[in-house]
Amino acid sequence: MSTLKSLAVVAALLFSLPVLAQTPRFGQPISPADIAPWNISIRPDGAGLPPGRGTATQGESVYAAKCQACHGEKGAGKPNDALVGGIGTLGPGKVPVRTVGSYWPYATTLFDYVRRAMPFQAPKSLTADEVYAVSAYILSLNDIIGPDDILDAQSLPKVRMPNRDGFIPFPRNPK
Repeated sequence: MSTLKSLAVVAALLFSLPVLAQTPRFGQPISPADIAPWNISIRPDGAGLPPGRGTATQGESVYAAKCQACHGEKGAGKPNDALVGGIGTLGPGKVPVRTVGSYWPYATTLFDYVRRAMPFQAPKSLTADEVYAVSAYILSLNDIIGPDDILDAQSLPKVRMPNRDGFIPFPRNPK
């Protein structure tokens, strides 16, 4: 076949590709039951929090068994990030120490993160009660709540984090 004819065939194929292109015909639609285990986001206002409850006292033993190896005794850090301390270090001329207590604006973010990502070797393995208890323990270590305060779907969104007002809201254009 001559070079000219070869080019003509290739050009014809290339121009016909959009006509041949169709949506893939493999797989199946995802069902709500398949989405449910992954649809676990918690909003700052607490929407999406599951039933359950826990206190810092209860969370201390869960933390020791499932968190301490990575986050150190009482959340001090090493080998991974510290969870405690740093409150008051985010101002001008200071070296910021970004921890749950100093940086995170919402306590519900702590619950959401622990629930979906911890412990590192077994994410999403903690029960709701364990997540509430570990969250309470970390917040208590940061002196944000008391050791006997109960965290649940009603009380957790009401926890006022020290850096709640430290973020500038992103204005979204509804257009």
